[in-house]
Amino acid sequence: PPGRKVLIVYAHQEPKSFNGSLKRVAVEELSKQGCSVTVSDLYAMQFEPRATRNDIVGCLHNSEEFNYGVETLKAYKRGGLSSDLIEEQKKVQEADLMIFQFPLYWFSMPAIMKGWMDRVLVQGFAHEFPNCYDSGLLKNKLALFSFTTGGSKEMYAKGSINGDIRYLLWPMQHGIMHFCGVKVLAPHICFAPEYVSEEKRKDMLIAWAQRLKTLWKEEPIICSPEWYFK
Repeated sequence: PPGRKVLIVYAHQEPKSFNGSLKRVAVEELSKQGCSVTVSDLYAMQFEPRATRNDIVGCLHNSEEFNYGVETLKAYKRGGLSSDLIEEQKKVQEADLMIFQFPLYWFSMPAIMKGWMDRVLVQGFAHEFPNCYDSGLLKNKLALFSFTTGGSKEMYAKGSINGDIRYLLWPMQHGIMHFCGVKVLAPHICFAPEYVSEEKRKDMLIAWAQRLKTLWKEEPIICSPEWYFK
C-alpha cells in the first residue's frame, strides 16, 4: 500500500547478476505500489563488516578492556556510534519491511551482510534483554529473506544431502530477526538459477514480481522451532 517504507539490504558484487535482477524487480514492483524503497547496496557502499572499536566515536566506557557489546550499547545510548551505523539504523527504524537479497554462501549469508547484522542490530537499538523475541525492540516490522542457491531444490529437501533448506533459515530468521522482534514472511528462494535455462530464470523473476503484488496480504510464518525442524 502507498506510504509503506521498504529497506532492501542487498549483497552482490555484480549489478547484472540474477540477484541484481531480483533486487531490481523488487524496487520496481514496490515503487509501483507507491511504497518508498531504500536500497543498501553493501558492496557498492564498501560496507565495513568487521565489528571494531572504530564503531564507537569518542571515549570508550572502559578503555582498559574492550567489550564490543557493552561499548556499542553505551555509545548507542549517548549517540556515539559511527555515522555509517547511525545511517543504517535510521533506515531500519523507518522501514515497515526489510528485504534481504543475497546468494547463499556456505549455508549462510555473505560475510558483508552478516557484518551488517553484527554491527547495525546493536543492543539498545534492536534488542535489550529481556526485550527480545516477541518483545524485541523492532517489533511491528516485517522481514523477508530472498536468496539464490547453488544447489537444486532436490538437494535441499528433507532427507537429502544438504538437509531441509529451512534448517539454514533458523539462525537467520529466528536467531537474528525474530530475536529482535521482527516478524518474518516466508522466504523467497530461487534454486540454482545458474544451472537452469534463460526461460526458467525469466519465470523466476516473474514469480517474484507476482508475489510482491500481494506481499502485504501475507501472514508471517509461525516463529517456532516446528516451522524449521518438524
